[in-house]
Amino acid sequence: MFVRVIILITVFLAPGLTVAQTAGYPSKPIRLIVPFAEGGASGLVSRRPARGEGAQAAGFYTVALATTQTYPTKSIRLIVPFAEGGASGLVSRRPARGEGAQAAGFYTVALATTQTYPTKPIRLIVPFAPGGTNDILGRIVAEKLGERLGEPFVVDNRGGAGSVLGTEIVARANPDGYTLLVTSAVLAVNPSILRTLPYDTTRDFAPVGLFGNGPYIMVINTGVPAKTVQEFIAWVKARPGQVNYASTGAGGPPHLAAELLKNTAGIDMQHIPYKGGAAVLPDLIAGRVSMFFGSIATLQPYVVAGRLRVLGVTTARRAAAMPDVPTFIESGLAGYEVNGWYGLLGPGKMPRAIVNRLNAGLRQVLADPDTQSRFAANGIEPAAGTADEFAALIRSEIAKWAKVVRAAGIKPE
Repeated sequence: MFVRVIILITVFLAPGLTVAQTAGYPSKPIRLIVPFAEGGASGLVSRRPARGEGAQAAGFYTVALATTQTYPTKSIRLIVPFAEGGASGLVSRRPARGEGAQAAGFYTVALATTQTYPTKPIRLIVPFAPGGTNDILGRIVAEKLGERLGEPFVVDNRGGAGSVLGTEIVARANPDGYTLLVTSAVLAVNPSILRTLPYDTTRDFAPVGLFGNGPYIMVINTGVPAKTVQEFIAWVKARPGQVNYASTGAGGPPHLAAELLKNTAGIDMQHIPYKGGAAVLPDLIAGRVSMFFGSIATLQPYVVAGRLRVLGVTTARRAAAMPDVPTFIESGLAGYEVNGWYGLLGPGKMPRAIVNRLNAGLRQVLADPDTQSRFAANGIEPAAGTADEFAALIRSEIAKWAKVVRAAGIKPE
């Protein structure tokens, strides 16, 4: 390689040199052109000085040696071709001078974003009317997150069209973290029961975190001769198509919970839809319908009073509010699980740094004993997790309920 460099200099710098001329050469410093970006050569070239001794004076250097000995000598501008806070990798931010772990290490590109967010009030969309469970939980989360993040979370109830109206507002919002959504399992059901949606449920939202699980319980009229889930199934099988069950409306969680039971247990029952849980209870107690799925908060007082009988809880684990009630899985129906979950989401392109900031705050909220107590009063169990876990839950729920809706023959509206 050393010989090659000398040849290049001879051919391109001094093609007409004579022996006499070379006798006094060199008599001044020589400029050596390297046709590559500084520090970027992959090989080695000779950099023997006119005078000097020692290993380096007589040997080879990487082209970038002199550069690394002096670089950098001024501030460096680092261009990141993405929106602030959105990079997923790590980049070096070593200053020209400085000591310590951060001075010599790596930072996420979004560090500055997480240090400053939020700087103004955050709008929290609840896509349901005031007074329901979504609204109650949303206000608890808004209050507690505001305390921890230093800016108020303002609840904005935008009910209508089965939660679609309020949900669309968030899907179309600026993904800067200042418009968020509190919603429930209906988010995963709507793609199957509504013919069209003005958003893509998996693409247009950035899941922040699950924050609550609302178990449903199955209750029956006390005149039904069944004390367990299996006894109820046997009773229904002896009367195919003759047993009526109630719901709060076609495509709602109580309806789908019952349809999943029909599919899993292989039983045939008739669906009687009502306009809300308040309308169901008188007929259920009177025996005009035999079975109903509902929330613990709504039904537990009637169970305690002996006016209804509870047979099972729909979640994978027993409910803390009713620890003596077995799950459907314990009752022999493997895979049967219906979880009335609640969670927090933002617009689809919300920076990951903001997602992580909100998720961390949400975890702190759920660890607060006051939050846990207020959730329990509404029949909800706190459920913390990562943003990725929540995203996976939503995807799995969409697939699950699509299958149930098809099997039940529910036509999209």
